[in-house]
Parts: sequence; C-alpha cells; structure tokens
Amino acid sequence: MAFRPTLWPTLFTVPALIALIALGLWQIERLHWKADLIDKLQTRSTAAAVAPPGPSDNLAAFEFQRVVITGRFRHDRELYLVSRSLRGNPGFHVLTPFERGEGAPAVMVNRGWVPFDKQYPAKRAEGQVSGPVTIEGIVRLQRQPGWFTPDDDPKKNNWFTIDSKKMSQVTGVPLAGGFYVVADLAGTPGGFPVGRQWRMDIRNNHLEYAITWFALAAALLVIYLLYHRNRP
Repeated sequence: MAFRPTLWPTLFTVPALIALIALGLWQIERLHWKADLIDKLQTRSTAAAVAPPGPSDNLAAFEFQRVVITGRFRHDRELYLVSRSLRGNPGFHVLTPFERGEGAPAVMVNRGWVPFDKQYPAKRAEGQVSGPVTIEGIVRLQRQPGWFTPDDDPKKNNWFTIDSKKMSQVTGVPLAGGFYVVADLAGTPGGFPVGRQWRMDIRNNHLEYAITWFALAAALLVIYLLYHRNRP
C-alpha cells in the first residue's frame, strides 16, 4: 500500500514534531546545566572558606563558594526579602549590609529567615549582634528579575530581588556589586534570623522531562504513519 501524505494532517504533524523534539533537546541542555550547578554547589559550599571576590575577580568562579568576612553588621539599615518560607512557614529573609572597613565596600548579607511576627528588630533584639564579628557563608550572584517578579517597594522596605546599586541608594551604604553572601549563622542568639538559607538537595528531573517529550514525538509520528498507511 502506497504512502500518500495528506495536506492537513501533514501541516499539523510536522510543526508539532519539530516543537516536541526541540523541547526534548532543550531539556537535555537543562539536564547538563543542572548537573553542573549541583556539582558547583556541593563542591564549593563545602570547601575551605576564602576571601570574598574583589572588583577584578571573575564572579562566576565564586558562585556558591564558601567565604569568610570580618566586619560589622549595619542593623540600622536592615532590608527585607519578602515571600520567603522555611519548612512551609511564611516570612522574610533579613538582608543586612556588612561593613568591612579599610575602604572596601560593604557586602550585602542574607542573615536568614524570620517569621512575620519577628520581622522587626525589636522582636529579636538578642539576635542583633553588635561589634566586630567574623562570619562565613556562600556567595550568590545577583540576578535580573524575571518577567513575573513584582517590583521592589523601597518605601515599605519590601524587596523581591537583591540589587546592590538600588540598595546602596536606599541604605546610604556603598555595597559591593554583583553578588551577596548567604550567611551560615549557627546558634544566633534568640534563634532568629535562621541562617544557612540554601538547599543542597536540588532535584534534577530534566532527563525524565526529555524522555517524555521524545516519547510524545515518537507517538505522534507513529499515529501519523498509521493514519496514512490505513487509508484506502
């Protein structure tokens, strides 16, 4: 029986096949990207702490790197990263400029999570450590907000993204650009903020997604061939 493609099924099938295969290939790319991300997170975050990146350093090489810093927290310039949760409990992340002295710009430090009723410093005064301290944490790179990220509201001190330039203007504290540090603060007096707000158990399901898209493409192709094969 001759194979004679018809117009409308072909016009539907060819673009759909191309789209399904493209989605499968994109998931393969995401698979390798996620694997590299997990490797960097697990390797760099557990390595010996180093000094934070300087103005001439390649920031990408410091992503997830454990760093050690000595300085003072500017608790009077706290900012709040909204829509954050800890084990299903809603709250904020507390962002505090950390002044290093010796002419170096301050580093924005994510001190950790607090619930709604502990947002303001007066509710957790014992956790507002004063004086020179040495902290460790991991470097995170600042990212551009996504399409659906709400706008920051500096007047209400509600932030959805970390932007050194904008936050420097609001706090009056010159901040290092391009990165911030997520503090690994254990045993904070009073228990808040809760530090170490990063995940080590990142899931990588992109291979499953890729197989799904390729399987759909194969099924569509089989249906297309059988449809035309059985036509009189």
